[in-house]
Amino acid sequence: ILAVSSTSCLRSKILSSYDMIMICLSLSRFFLQTWMMLDLFLSLFCEMSYYEENLFVIFKTVFMFLNNSSLWFAAWLSFFYCTKVVRFTQSLFIWLKQRISSLMPWMLITSSFFSFATSLPFAWDIYNVHVNFTDPLTMTNSSERRVTMKTSLFVLILFCNAGIALPLIVFVVSSILLIRSLCIHIRQMQNIATGFRDPSLEAHIGAIKSVFSFLILYVTYFISLVLVLSNFFLPLSMGEAMCIAVMAACPAGHSMVLIWSNPKFRELPARILHHTNCHAR
Repeated sequence: ILAVSSTSCLRSKILSSYDMIMICLSLSRFFLQTWMMLDLFLSLFCEMSYYEENLFVIFKTVFMFLNNSSLWFAAWLSFFYCTKVVRFTQSLFIWLKQRISSLMPWMLITSSFFSFATSLPFAWDIYNVHVNFTDPLTMTNSSERRVTMKTSLFVLILFCNAGIALPLIVFVVSSILLIRSLCIHIRQMQNIATGFRDPSLEAHIGAIKSVFSFLILYVTYFISLVLVLSNFFLPLSMGEAMCIAVMAACPAGHSMVLIWSNPKFRELPARILHHTNCHAR
């Protein structure tokens, strides 16, 4: 996705809103996946070094920034599709539809700064919360530590929810509006169908499948993320491992659906596969 979008920009010498979103999304996904693998590797094989205060804080803070950025960029992609496909009658939505190309760079920059701001509290309190959850409480300081732990945890949950709930709302609302609009278009096409296979109708059905897949993957990732951040499972337990695996699989699945649903993205892998087969022969 990154290669095709970057090549398209270089050829046209114009950075379109769609290519801008795809470049930001693919970069954030790449760095997020790499960071998650490095985090998992260190937590399993370098446990003593990993749980040192400075390193632990850096890993969790950077993870939250990359995660929130990735969620926002995916939400803006859904919002972009929505403004291009859905027919609005309200003046505000018509204004957005007409100016989405000029607004999109600022939306991406603003969401990046917002992701950075909502990840900063993890640099202040994540290590203390981790220690309070993992260290046994003594009778003398149990009450004081419980109050401190609850305060720190409340702050982290507040900023975490702000960082991941807002893009979730944007994504879900945009996806539902998009699916609804596509369903209306399909019903209109079916009413005037001539009996032959209509490529436009099949394209709309494929678009609904893609958007619905995006929605399922996004919500699944969100649920797994909440379970991991809330320490719902014990560290290194099977439940936590499954959630981490789902968190790693959902962005990859989203990228695969994007490639499958866009002929421009399908062309490059097909070309690479063709050259590989030719060299193999």
